Amino acid sequence: MKKKLRTIFAWVLVSLFLQFGAYSFLENKVAKVLGPVAEAGPITKQLEATIPGTDFENVQVSYAKDYLAYTENGTLKIFNLKKEKMVFEKKAPANDNTMGVLNYQWLPDRDTLVYFYGKKNPNPVTYVTVPVDPVVPPATTPPKSTVPINPEDPNQKPNKQVEEEVKPKVPVQTKTVPKYGNPQITELYTLELPNSDEDTAPDDRFNQTINEFPAGGKIEEFVVSTSTNLIYLTIKNGSTERLMEIDVMKNVRTLNKTGETIDSMAASDRYGTLFITSKVGGTKQVISLGVGNRHTISKNANDRVIGVLDGKVYIGEVKNNVLVKIKSTEDRSEIKDNPSFQTEWEGSIPFNNVSTLIGSEGQIVIYSQQMANVITAGQLEEIPLLGEENYISDDGAELIQMKKSGTSTIVELKPLKD
Repeated sequence: MKKKLRTIFAWVLVSLFLQFGAYSFLENKVAKVLGPVAEAGPITKQLEATIPGTDFENVQVSYAKDYLAYTENGTLKIFNLKKEKMVFEKKAPANDNTMGVLNYQWLPDRDTLVYFYGKKNPNPVTYVTVPVDPVVPPATTPPKSTVPINPEDPNQKPNKQVEEEVKPKVPVQTKTVPKYGNPQITELYTLELPNSDEDTAPDDRFNQTINEFPAGGKIEEFVVSTSTNLIYLTIKNGSTERLMEIDVMKNVRTLNKTGETIDSMAASDRYGTLFITSKVGGTKQVISLGVGNRHTISKNANDRVIGVLDGKVYIGEVKNNVLVKIKSTEDRSEIKDNPSFQTEWEGSIPFNNVSTLIGSEGQIVIYSQQMANVITAGQLEEIPLLGEENYISDDGAELIQMKKSGTSTIVELKPLKD
């Protein structure tokens, strides 16, 4: 009897172990589908390619480091670095080099480019028919009539005067008037690139027309919050500046105050909150702009926004074109005025004609054409940049060095830090 019980108990244990293993396997598979495991680190590649042409502007490398976007003579071009061939071009409208692609930005988590395209409105003036207030002639009144009195009629009212106003009939009148629209049509596109090993053509998709975009405006800054599908733009048009928000539902809002200029900005990767370095008159502050509200983050006139990532808002203190401190505050769904700060780094970095970014691993990168300053966990590392032109990917991991060679440009990609 005991032997039978031991056998049954052993089989029960074996069955439980098998069930536990099967459940664990299924749970891991479901977890991978519902929440894919993030990459161990940012994608980096080491390769070299030769691109025809030498006069490149606004050079940007894609998320997977296999496509390069740039403009040449007013044309947006996308070059497949792996296959060394041009895969996309978007030229300015015929006979109009002042428009075309206004600006663009790679999305931080896929090989998709978002760009704005401007062209002249072929019908900036239309004509509509509107009613005109008629000129009404004065009303006419017939002569008064007197009803004689009948003394034998008890119901007779004495001397009743009957008077009626005769209104003239006036025909409906209209006129044709001009209606002035925006002389510029501005369109938003998304360009989806296939795997760089494929020969499939990119998918160039029209998203929407931005009617509120000012004609002739130049996009100064352009940030995207992918978690909330929000795009923020600063647009300069002469002496005026406009801060614009565009969402996936095709809603467009102007966020800045009258006379307010924006020196730098960054969008939250969690909540879509926009942080700006604002200047109104002689007052310079760091401001947050959420859904329908505005909060003061810092009243220090030397402070400016550097970036936002993984729950932290980074603020740099700049004195006489020198970065002397970087501090941070928590990125929250509900922002309050004057939050507390934590010092991330103190020192001295030249801050004239530099680019700043927060890398995917939390490193702070400040770089010029000659030097990259990388701050990791409060420690500064200086990396000399040897290319004729140097760019760093938005995740802070990849260095793009460019060198002219005759009528071509040699592009070399390698990790920023070996």
